[in-house]
Amino acid sequence: MTPENAPILDLEVPLIVQIAARSMPVKDVVALEPGAIIEFPRSADEDLEILINNKAVGQGVAVKVGENFGIRINTIGDLSKFLG
Repeated sequence: MTPENAPILDLEVPLIVQIAARSMPVKDVVALEPGAIIEFPRSADEDLEILINNKAVGQGVAVKVGENFGIRINTIGDLSKFLG
């Protein structure tokens, strides 16, 4: 990190913890109503994916932090690529 790049460290970037994702036909989407259950092709025991700027950077497990949700990081990639 050079002094010229230091200000970038104060920028905020979106961090997302993704539980699961899937595609659905539009006919199934418009039929959704309260109480509907959507099944995902993923085990409930699998690590959650961590995304920064919509790019996968690591994985972790859900934890409770007081009354809030958190994630304990199990793996993390090289984050320097997000510094431009």
